Amino acid sequence: MTVELNAVDQARWRDPTLSARERAQALVDELTLEEKVAQLGSLWPAGGADASDPHLSDDFADGVVVSLAHGLGQLTRVFGTAPISVRDAVAKLRALQHTVTDSQRLGIPALVHEECLTGLATYGATAFPTPLAWAATFDDDLVREMGRAIGTDMRAIGVHQGLAPVLDVVRDYRWGRVEETLGEDPYLVGQLGAAYVSGLESAGVIATVKHFAGYAASRGARNRGPVSMGPREFADTVLPPFEMALRQGGARSVMTSYADVDGIPSTANRALLDGILRTEWGFDGTVVADYWAIPFLVSRHRVAADAAEAGALALRAGVDVELPSTTAFSSLARLVREGIVDESDIDRAAVRHLRHKIEAGLLDAASVVPHGAEDVDLDSERNRALSARIAEESIVLLEDDGILPLTLDSRVALIGPAAAEYRSLLGCYAFPNHVLTKYPGHDPGITIQTIEAALHTERGIGELRFVRGCEILDDAEEIATAVRAAGESDVAVVVVGDVAGIFGAGTSGEGCDAPDLRLPGRQHDLVLAVLATGVPTVLVVVSGRPYALGEFGAARAIVQAFFPGADGAGAIAGVLSGRVAPSGRLPVQIPRSPSVTTTYLEPPSGRHDAGATVADPTPLYPFGYGLTRGRIEYESIDAPSDLRTDGAAEIAVTVHNAGSAAVEVVQLYASFPSGAVVRPEAQLVGFARVRIPAGRRRTVRFTLEAARLAVTGIDGRLGVDPGTVVLAAGPSVADRACAIRVRLVGPRHVVLARAGRTAWDVDHGEDEE
Repeated sequence: MTVELNAVDQARWRDPTLSARERAQALVDELTLEEKVAQLGSLWPAGGADASDPHLSDDFADGVVVSLAHGLGQLTRVFGTAPISVRDAVAKLRALQHTVTDSQRLGIPALVHEECLTGLATYGATAFPTPLAWAATFDDDLVREMGRAIGTDMRAIGVHQGLAPVLDVVRDYRWGRVEETLGEDPYLVGQLGAAYVSGLESAGVIATVKHFAGYAASRGARNRGPVSMGPREFADTVLPPFEMALRQGGARSVMTSYADVDGIPSTANRALLDGILRTEWGFDGTVVADYWAIPFLVSRHRVAADAAEAGALALRAGVDVELPSTTAFSSLARLVREGIVDESDIDRAAVRHLRHKIEAGLLDAASVVPHGAEDVDLDSERNRALSARIAEESIVLLEDDGILPLTLDSRVALIGPAAAEYRSLLGCYAFPNHVLTKYPGHDPGITIQTIEAALHTERGIGELRFVRGCEILDDAEEIATAVRAAGESDVAVVVVGDVAGIFGAGTSGEGCDAPDLRLPGRQHDLVLAVLATGVPTVLVVVSGRPYALGEFGAARAIVQAFFPGADGAGAIAGVLSGRVAPSGRLPVQIPRSPSVTTTYLEPPSGRHDAGATVADPTPLYPFGYGLTRGRIEYESIDAPSDLRTDGAAEIAVTVHNAGSAAVEVVQLYASFPSGAVVRPEAQLVGFARVRIPAGRRRTVRFTLEAARLAVTGIDGRLGVDPGTVVLAAGPSVADRACAIRVRLVGPRHVVLARAGRTAWDVDHGEDEE
């Protein structure tokens, strides 16, 4: 089918000395209308018949191949749909790319995308901890390193785009996808999200930030539910992480949200996609529709009469690529000829997408799929070492009266369903939970030790007896047996929590929204029954969301792990044995009551007020909280008395460790005694993860830009107002141990771009290491 091209034109779009944008424009000038439209679509090949999709092709049959005569934009999840080996998946990808290139006039390969939220979501790849666990590390350097490792694996097997990270800010803990987020603070989400993006992009993978925007703020915490939120809250809470990830991390793609905000679906929201994203922020990458989000404009939102109209709405709003298969965009060429769609909109989208293909080397490579891709180890020692480090840094010690570490001479009753369930360590988008549940009995493809197995092999743990006690997904129980086992032991370790899945296949994950924050199944009753024996008890919660722990005050120690991944069992066992020094901090609060779902970003009127209501939202453990083996004392905070509204200042925080060597996460918060608009009582503006030897001091010097203190004003513009700000440092938002008042001087400063990371450095003094 290949025809000769004009030699000059061909040389221009194949000329590597030109910029990717220039080459993409030259190629678009060469394409027919149908060929340009084809570059905006996608295909989920054989094996992609997901139960939640009514539109997928079951097979890569002749009828589909005919449709490739004009080309194809993307191939969907060639690796991540069914449990096949890397070698077989690479062979499949090579065949598919040959089919794509051989079926069209110009031989343009398809971009290949995969999910990579907890590592590459394919059979045999390392299942890293969930993003909520990354957030608990407060370690953006480690998250960046993980992103680069994952991206390197993806490029090595011929994958170009990764659908991660999730930058939704948690607003209600009942939402099933809390595990996929980086917590409830926009700054923390933005910094760690930007770090992961930077890691992926440094490996040559197109990072796709999602879900743009407002998805996590749905009414009643219902997946895909409508969002009711004012423009100021939207601007100051929902949008900042996306802006940070684009400006700091360099993300080249954005995925739309399923939700509608104030009645306007994201996928059809021109003010959001073209106005804020492109015009205000200057984003020049691609906007991709979440899976079936464009057809949902018809079936769910009912803002379009049919798929063709939905495609036109999405294109005009700023969507460039339809995923996971071409449904609505297939009518675009016809709509251009009928005068309904402007061809210039198609041209702009095609240039953006083809630019990514050129940047990925798809028009220049001798082999579209890298040589040696069949032999890539996706579960390498490097990956597992990174996975273990993140898991260890993410474990949060909430309580310990001295019972930890466990001793070798103790008889231990290990109780609870999460102790023997490896799926309880993994997130919803880890391949064993996301795909293998459709293949009952299939092996997970990688080694995943359960907590029970890890404790049996952990040094320093005494005689161990395991009783399941109850189930996670149903009400079956053997609580009486668990109580007897506890009574016959010196200490009980009760391990409870979640098992992740999608659309009802778990207690956490996409579509697994919770009615309240009580532990699933009979686990709440199990914990209370063991505590009632009076046997010293260590409670371990392995979950995708925070659960209410207010009734478990009799526990001698409480450990929180947010789906710590394939190496999480060893990390938990290490904390219990004392091998691992706990250093994680809470990226979400731990509620006291199952009915309390509000986050720490409450204004003063949202805090506890006994004179106004009997409802008390005060958490059991606050944002940023976590115990260490050290005894950290916050001695002082120093700052200039004045800070210009358009300036920056150095803030020095001195801490002393009067206990054992430890890692401290020094947190810097800002509060405003008064202002033109209502603001949270306190909000994170900086953090530093610092190792402090026993008996030593450290001075952490933050460089705080005044723009970090900006707020959207009554006029709808982002700015820094003159007045007073209280800067405070401490180990959590509830323990801001030292504070200083600083005057913001000068006129109101309108901010055009939100400030990036609050830079920090550590003064080691005489004991620099």
